[in-house]
Amino acid sequence: MSAYKLLIGGKLVDGDMTMDVVNPATEEVLAKAPRASEAQLNAAVAAAKTAFPAWAKTPIAERKQALLKIADAIEANGAELARLLTQEQGKPIGDATGEVYGTAAFFRYFTMLDLPVKVIEDSEGKKVEAHRKPLGVIGAIVPWNFPLILMAFKLPPALLAGNTVVLKPAPTTPLTSLKLGELIKDILPAGVLNIITDANDLGAALTAHPDVRKISFTGSTATGAKVMAGAAGLLKRITLELGGNDAGIVLDDVNPKEAAPKLFQSAFQNSGQVCIAMKRLYVHESIYDEMCAELATLADNAVIGDGLEQGTQFGPLQNKMQFDKVRELIEDAKKNGKVIAGGGTVDKPGYFIRPTIVRDITDGARLVDEEQFGPVLPVIKYSDPQDAVARANASPYGLGGSIWSSDPKRAYDLATQMSSGSVWINKHADLAPNIPFGGAGMSGLGSELGEEGLLEFTQLQVINMAK
Repeated sequence: MSAYKLLIGGKLVDGDMTMDVVNPATEEVLAKAPRASEAQLNAAVAAAKTAFPAWAKTPIAERKQALLKIADAIEANGAELARLLTQEQGKPIGDATGEVYGTAAFFRYFTMLDLPVKVIEDSEGKKVEAHRKPLGVIGAIVPWNFPLILMAFKLPPALLAGNTVVLKPAPTTPLTSLKLGELIKDILPAGVLNIITDANDLGAALTAHPDVRKISFTGSTATGAKVMAGAAGLLKRITLELGGNDAGIVLDDVNPKEAAPKLFQSAFQNSGQVCIAMKRLYVHESIYDEMCAELATLADNAVIGDGLEQGTQFGPLQNKMQFDKVRELIEDAKKNGKVIAGGGTVDKPGYFIRPTIVRDITDGARLVDEEQFGPVLPVIKYSDPQDAVARANASPYGLGGSIWSSDPKRAYDLATQMSSGSVWINKHADLAPNIPFGGAGMSGLGSELGEEGLLEFTQLQVINMAK
C-alpha cells in the first residue's frame, strides 16, 4: 500500500489517526488513509489564513500559470490517478480516465477568465467602478461520486480569484485528492492549498470555523442544510450543490428504439451515482410499452463488474451505506411497480446491483419521490404532457430535467416550464466548465462553473468617486 499524507502548510504530514479505504468492487481494504484531527483542521485553516494576503496580491497572470502547471501535473500522472480513482470509487477505468483528464481541462478553462474592473458609470459628476476581491479562506467539501471533477468545480475558480483553500474529500474516496496534493504541493506557495481528511466528523468544525469565509459544498440536501445552519452564525458565504430527482419527459413523437440508449446512459452513468442523472422517466402512454421493453433489454445486456476489468460498463455502488439504501428502495418498488429488468445483486464480493428498470409505478412511491442515487430507473406512464411537467415540478428538488421530442419547438416550450436549474432537450446531464450550473428549490444555492461560478468566490466592492 502506498503511503498517503495530508497537505498542511505546504508539508506532507501524517494524520493524527488513520482510516481504512475499501475498494467497493472487492470489499477489501485498498489503503490506510490519514485521518485528520480537529487540531490538524485548525492548523490547515491557520496555514491558509497566513498564506492568503500574499496570494491575494499575486498578479492574476501568475495565479493562472499555477493553474496551468497543476493541469500539466494531472495529465502527466493521468494513468496512475485514473487507476487509483477506479480502485477507490468503483467506476470503469475508461470513465475514470475521462474524469482525470476532464479535471485538467477544468483547470485550464478557468485560466481563460479574468476579473476586470467594471466601469458602471463615468459621467461629468462621478465615476463608479465595480471591483472583485477575494474572500479569504475557502472550505471546499467534495463528495464520493466524482472526487476529482467536482473538486475542479471549486478549486480552480477559488484559487484564480485569489483565495486560499482547505479541501476536504469524502472519507470513502480520499486517495485521489491526497495523491493530487502530493503531485502539486510545490506548485503553489505553502498554505495556499491544504488537504485534510476525516471520517465525516470535521465538516461541522470546518463550516463553523471563524477564519473560513466561504464554504463550497457538494453533497446531500440533508447535509447541505447542516452546512447552511453552521455557516449562518458568521454570515459566511456558501455555495451548495445538493441532491436532485431529475425528471425526463419523453413525448409521443419519439422513436423508442433510437432514444432508449441515450435515456439509459442518462440514468445509469456511474451506476446512477450522479447528482444530475435522470432519476425518473415519464413516457407517453402511446410508446410506453415499447420504451419499457427497449430499456429492459439494455439493462439485461449491461456488463457489470470491477472497473479495472476490460469490458466493464458499470461498476459497483461506492459504499455499503448507499448499496443498502438502493436495495431497500428496490424492495419497496416491488410492492408499488413491476421490476422488468435487474432488481438483484451480483453473486460475488462487491457492492454490485444490476441496472434495474421498474414500470407500472407512479408518483407517491418512494422510488419516484426520493433520490435513489443508484442504478434503478422508475418509468412512469402519462397521457397529457402538461400533466407530466406538473408532476416533474412537484418534487422539492430542482437540479436538472430534460424533454425528449422530434419537434424542437414543442420540446422548447415544455422545457421553459420546468422548475430546475438546468434543462436539456434530447439529451441529459451535459455539463461543461463554461456553462453555469446550479439548482432550484432544495437542490442548492448559488452557481458553479462559468463566469458566474468564478464570481461566487469573490466579494463585490464598489468604488464611487466624485469628480
